[in-house]
Amino acid sequence: MTEADIPEVVDFQRACFPDPFPVDLLWNSDQLKSHLFLFPAGQFVAELDSAIIASASNTLISENRWQAHESWEETVGGPCLGTFDSSGSTLFGLDISVHPNYRGRGVGRMLYQERFNYVATNRLARYGTACRLPDFRSADSLEPGLTLEQYADEVSRGIRVDRTMTPLLRYGLSFKGVIHKHMEDYESGDGAAILEWIP
Repeated sequence: MTEADIPEVVDFQRACFPDPFPVDLLWNSDQLKSHLFLFPAGQFVAELDSAIIASASNTLISENRWQAHESWEETVGGPCLGTFDSSGSTLFGLDISVHPNYRGRGVGRMLYQERFNYVATNRLARYGTACRLPDFRSADSLEPGLTLEQYADEVSRGIRVDRTMTPLLRYGLSFKGVIHKHMEDYESGDGAAILEWIP
C-alpha cells in the first residue's frame, strides 16, 4: 500500500463491511496514513487492471500483548496502532477487505500468504488475529443459549460454517479460543475467535 492507494481503500470499506457493522469502525484516511507511517511493510493491497480490489492491514505487537488476548482496542492501541512494537513477535492482522465483486477468486488467500511470508522472512513467532464471527448472531437466534465458545469450537471442527472464520481455517490458521467484548460487533456477539499461524 502507498499513500496514493488510500482513497480507493477507504472507498470500498463500506462495501466490504456492510450494515450492521458500525461505520465508525471502518478505516479513514488519517488512520491508514498512520499505519503507513508506523509500519509501511505491513500494509498490503491487491490490484487488478490498475484498480485496487482488496487490502490487508497489519501491525506488530509484543509477545505479552499477544498472550493477553484482550479487546481490539487494548491489543492494537486503537485505530492509529498505539501499541505498535517494531520488535514485536507477532504480526497481528487488523483487517482484510476484499471487494464483494472479486470474492471467491483467491484474493484473500493471496493476501494471507503475503502475511505468512512476512512472518517467515522476518523470523517472527507467528501471525495472529482476532477473527470476527459474523454468523454467530443468526445461529444464536435459532438456538437460544448457544455460547460464543460453543459456536467457535464447532466452526473449528467443521460442524458449522462461518463466512469469516471458516475460510481462515482453510488457509491454515489454528483456533486458540475466544475473546469476549472484543469490539462493538452485533453479528459476532461483540466477540472474536483467536487464530494463529506458526511458521
